[in-house]
Formats: sequence, C-alpha cells, structure tokens
Amino acid sequence: MGLPVCARLADAGYELIAHDRRPGREEDARSAGAEWAPDIRGVAAEADVLLTMLPGTLELLTVMDIAIPELPPAATWIDLTSSTPASARGLETRAATRGIGCLDAPVGGGPAAASAGELQLFVGGAAELVARHRELLQCLGAVEHVGAHGAGYASKLIVNLLWFGQAVATGEALMLAKSMGIDLEVLRGVLERSPASSEFIRRDLDALLGGDYLESFGLDRCVEELRAVTDLAAGLGLPFQLSFEVSRAYERALDRYGAVDGELLAVALLEEQAGTRLRRGRG
Repeated sequence: MGLPVCARLADAGYELIAHDRRPGREEDARSAGAEWAPDIRGVAAEADVLLTMLPGTLELLTVMDIAIPELPPAATWIDLTSSTPASARGLETRAATRGIGCLDAPVGGGPAAASAGELQLFVGGAAELVARHRELLQCLGAVEHVGAHGAGYASKLIVNLLWFGQAVATGEALMLAKSMGIDLEVLRGVLERSPASSEFIRRDLDALLGGDYLESFGLDRCVEELRAVTDLAAGLGLPFQLSFEVSRAYERALDRYGAVDGELLAVALLEEQAGTRLRRGRG
C-alpha cells in the first residue's frame, strides 16, 4: 500500500523521502519518485509532513517511538495505518508537546485504489489541520473528515466490522441457498436488487464466487482489527453480541489456517465445515 501512495504523491509534484525496513524496497521507492533514507530517523528529520502506512498498531508504536523525537517542530504527522484510538492517543500527546500536528487517516481500498487515487480516507483531527493538508490528502482519494483525532481510526474499525460481518452473513446465506438447489448466480442478481443489497454483495461477492478469498490483507490483521473494535465496545459497556460472533468466526479461521493472507477465509472455513464450495464451476 505504501508504494502506490508514494507514487501518487510523487506524480503530484511532492518531494519525497521514503524508508522501509526491507532494504529491497529502495529500488521500488526510487522508481516511484522518492529519495531513500537508510533509517526512520533519516525520514523524520527531513519531513515537513510525515506519512506512515504500516501493517498494524505494534509496528506503528515502534516506528513513532523513533520518529517523534526526530520530527522538526511544526511538522505534521499523518497516519494512514489502520490502528486504534487508544494506542495512538499517547503518540499524539507526545507529538503535541513538540508542536507537531497529528491527523489519523486510515484508508479504505486496496493497492489498485491507491494507485488510482481512489482510496477513502477516514480523517480525524483539527479542522484547520485537515484544511491545510486537504490538497495532499486528495491526491490519494476522497477525504472524509469524521471528527477529532482518533475518530478516523474508530470510523475505519467500524467500517471493517460491518464489512466482515456482511462477508460472514452472506456466506452463510449462500450456503443455505445452494443446499436448497438455488442457482447462486441467479440469487446474486436478486440480492443486488433487493433491500438486502450491500457493497459487499455488489462488489466483493464476485471474488468469492470466483474462488478468490481476497489475499491482499492478512487474516491475523483482520482478527487484530475485530478484537480492537470489540474491545472498544466492551470498554464502553455496550451490547455487542453479534459483532463478538463475527470476531470469533475470524478467530476460528485464524486457528485453522494460520496467519496467511485472505480477508474472506472466515467464509472458507464455513465452506469447509459445510462440505461445499460457493465458487462457480466444479473447483
């Protein structure tokens, strides 16, 4: 995800310095239009705006523990990582003591959307800071300013929770339909035109019927995000039983398949348990 983001900003005329802990990414970053720094400190020390896009919360905390002391005063840190409000709160406090502005802007959409500048950015932070960097953010996609710092993280978790829930519910519904002899392609059209339609059914169901479990995101990361959002609800004392069941479905898939890539592997486990496949043809 970081590489197409880098290329979009370079194409828009921004001067970039990049780093990845994998040395083999240097050539890719230079090809995308960025200079290369040998470490995190080298990026942060030169940044007017620091953008981070990392696999998850643990990596974010590790990187920013190094980066915050190196950032120039009055710089801005924009985090594109899918993280949690609680984990980032301490980072924001540390950054603010040095005069550094913070925006959380986790994104919706995969590498193809990043390359096309069609991501959805869930942005949390002060309105003035969002306005200052809106042009930069719009290079990447649609800017959704959802509230104060932390609201972007929370909104992305909520979006993912609903998507994961739709995936599991749709998988169960289709297995019932198939078991009753209903043609899934016919049913798909019916569902798209019905009150039960969703973005998952209109866009992502085609991948599932094609035998694609969406291997652009790790199953362990799906579980991490679902645990984060259910923990938020539990901390607030909210009734959240259905969402806990969705989280458990993904945890069971992780136990079965391990930390492999596949956002729809919870549906794969349902297929395995039912002894049937939802995909087209005989595969």
